[in-house]
Amino acid sequence: MGKYSELLYDDIGTSYERKNKYLLELARLQKRLTQNDSQAAELIKKHKSNKKVHPYNVALKAFKKEEANFLKTLNAKKKVYSNEIKSKNDRKSLQMKVQLFDANEKIKFYEAYTNLSYEAKLAYEASKIISNQLPEIIETYEVNRNRLAEVNEQLKNVSGDAESKANASYNEYKSQQNANLKEQKIALKEKRRSRLISEKALKNGIVALKRTRKDELGQKKFESISYSLKEEKANLKFVLSKGIKRERNVLKSNISDLRRKTPIEIERTSPFVSKLTAVLPGLGQFLNKQYLKAILFTLATLFIYVIAIPYALGFGNYQGQGIAGLISLAEGGPKVAKSLIFMIEGIVAILLLVFAVSLFLLSYFDVRKVEKDLIKGTRQRNWFETITKIKQDGFPYLVSLPALMVIIFIVIVPIMTTILLSFTGMDPKHQSKFTWVGIDNYKLIATGTGLAGSVFWSILGWTLIWTLTATTLAILVGFLLAIIANNDRIKGKTFFRVVYLLPWAVPAFITIMFFSIMFSADGSITQLIEKIFRVHLEVKNDPFLARVTLILLQTWLGSSYVFLLSTGVLQAIPGDLYEAAQIDGATEWQKLKRITLPIVLFQTAPLLVGQYTFNFNNFSIIYLFNSGGPFNPSKYGNLAGTTDLLISYIYKLTMENQYQSIGAAITIVISAGLMIFAFIGFKNSKAFKEERL
Repeated sequence: MGKYSELLYDDIGTSYERKNKYLLELARLQKRLTQNDSQAAELIKKHKSNKKVHPYNVALKAFKKEEANFLKTLNAKKKVYSNEIKSKNDRKSLQMKVQLFDANEKIKFYEAYTNLSYEAKLAYEASKIISNQLPEIIETYEVNRNRLAEVNEQLKNVSGDAESKANASYNEYKSQQNANLKEQKIALKEKRRSRLISEKALKNGIVALKRTRKDELGQKKFESISYSLKEEKANLKFVLSKGIKRERNVLKSNISDLRRKTPIEIERTSPFVSKLTAVLPGLGQFLNKQYLKAILFTLATLFIYVIAIPYALGFGNYQGQGIAGLISLAEGGPKVAKSLIFMIEGIVAILLLVFAVSLFLLSYFDVRKVEKDLIKGTRQRNWFETITKIKQDGFPYLVSLPALMVIIFIVIVPIMTTILLSFTGMDPKHQSKFTWVGIDNYKLIATGTGLAGSVFWSILGWTLIWTLTATTLAILVGFLLAIIANNDRIKGKTFFRVVYLLPWAVPAFITIMFFSIMFSADGSITQLIEKIFRVHLEVKNDPFLARVTLILLQTWLGSSYVFLLSTGVLQAIPGDLYEAAQIDGATEWQKLKRITLPIVLFQTAPLLVGQYTFNFNNFSIIYLFNSGGPFNPSKYGNLAGTTDLLISYIYKLTMENQYQSIGAAITIVISAGLMIFAFIGFKNSKAFKEERL
C-alpha cells in the first residue's frame, strides 16, 4: 500500500486536514516509519488489522447505512410532494420546488454529520446554497409566469375600436413629427448657409433630431394597449426562458465553486484505474463518474476498434492491405492492383493508427490525472463543470479540429506520399507496380549520374542565380519606387501609386503571356528592335537573352508587392524622427540608412524571405513564357530547357514523362533546402525574434 498524506488539497491548492481519522492516523504512522521509528512498522500492521473495528470506520459505516435509508425515504417523500403540487405548477416550477424540498430535507439530515465526512459537509453546504437561492428564482419564475398569463388574457380582450383609434393617433403623431423634423432640418441648413454652424455641427444636429424623433415615436407607440402588451409579453418570455436559466446556472456555478473548495477522501494511493482501463478509452472516465467525457471517449473507442485498427489491417481498403500493403506495394498481387494506391492507403492507415494511439494516450493521461487529483484530495469535475470547461477552454480545439482533419488528408498525406515515392522505382515502365529501391534516387542526384545526371546541378545553379537576382532586383526596385512615391516633393502621389501597383493588380499570367507573345520571333518588340537597331534578336531562342528577360520580367512583376509593403511601412514612420534627424544635421543618405531602412526591414523582413522562397519555386513565369526553353539536348537532355527551374524540371519529370520517383526525390531535396533557408532567414530577423527596433 502506498503512503497517505495527512493533508488534502482542493482545486486551488488550499490544504485541509483529513476527516477520516483512520487514514489520518495511518498517515501519521507512515510518517513515523520514514523517521526510522522502530515501533512504526508494528503499529501500522496493527492499525490495518483493526481497520473494520476502528471507531471512525464504524461511525462512517453507520452513517452510510443511515444515508442510504434516508435517500430511499427522501425519494419516496419527493414523489408524494410532487404529486401534491403537480396540479398547481408547470414542469419547470415543479422541478424547482421538488429540488428545494430535496435540499431542505438534506440540510436536516447532513447537518449532524458535517464533521464526520467531507461528502456530508459538501451535501450540507450545497443544500444550503440551494435553499438560500432557489426560493428567489422560484418566486421570480412564478410572478412572471402569472403575469404572462394575465397579459395573454388582456390581449384577447383588447378592443378593435380602441386599437384603431390608437393606430390613427400614432399615424397622425408620426406625420406631425415628420413635418417638425423637416422644418428643423431646414432651419439647421439655413444656419449652415449663414455660416453660423459648421458642416460637422449640421450633420450632428440632424442625427440628434432623428434620434429624438425615434425616441418620441417609440414612446407614442406604447399608448397602444396591444403594442405595449406584446412588448411586455416578449420581455416576460425572455425572463422565463433565458433569465431563469441564467439564474439557475449561477446557482450551479456557486455549487461548483463549493465542490472545487471541498476536498475528497479516498483510500486509493496509486492510479491503477488508468492502467486497467488504458485499452478502453471511456471506461476510466465512467469509473471516475465523468459521464460526458465517458461518452466522448467511448466514441473514440468505437473509432479505434471499428475503423482505425481494421483499416490498418486491410479491412475496408479500396485496393490496399493497410500497413502490409504499404510494405508490399502490391508486389505479387493481381494486375489491377496499383502500388500507388497501396502506398496511399498504407499512409492513411498509419495516420489512423497514430490518431488512435493519440486517443489512447489522451484517455490514459486524463484518467491518470483525475486519479492523482482524487488521491491528493481534488474532486473530479461533474457534468456542469465539464460543459463549462469545454465552453471556456475547449472551444478553440473544437473549432480547429475540422481544419486539422483537412490538413492531415490534404497536406500531410501528399507530403508523406512524396517522401515515400522518392524511395521507390516509379518510372514510365513501372507505373502500375513498382518496388522499394532505398536511397538509389538520392545517390543519382548526389553523384550526378543516371536520369538526373549533371542536369540537376546545372538547373540548380540557374535556379539559385534566378532566385537571388530576380528577387533582389524586385526588392530594390519596389523599395526605391516607394521612397520616390512617398517623397513630399512629389506631386500626384496617388497616380504614381496606382501605376506602380498595376503589375500586381493585373493577373500575372496575362502579363507573362503578353510578353511571351511580344518577344516571339515575329512579336512586336522583336520587330521594333530590328527596325531601330537593325539587329534581329530571337530572345526566346537565345539562352542568355531568355534568362535576362525572365529576370527583368519578374523584377517588374515582383516590385509592386514590395512597393506596397514598403509604402505601408513608410507612411507609418513618425515624421518626428526625420525632424529630429534634420535638427541633428543628418543628410538624406543618413536618414535613409539610420531610420528608413531599419524600420522597413524590421517590418517586412519575414515577407521578403518569403519572396525568395516563392521565386525559387516560381513555376508559372518559366512555363508560361517559354516552357523552359530554349532547349539544348546536348547539355540538358530531352527533359529540360535552359531556363527551367527545379520546379518546372520536376513538373516535366513527373507529369510529362512519368519519372515520379526521381521527381519526388528532387522535391524532397529542394524542400529541405528551402526550409533550412527560411528558418535561418526568419530566425535572424528582428521581427521573428520579437525584438524591439
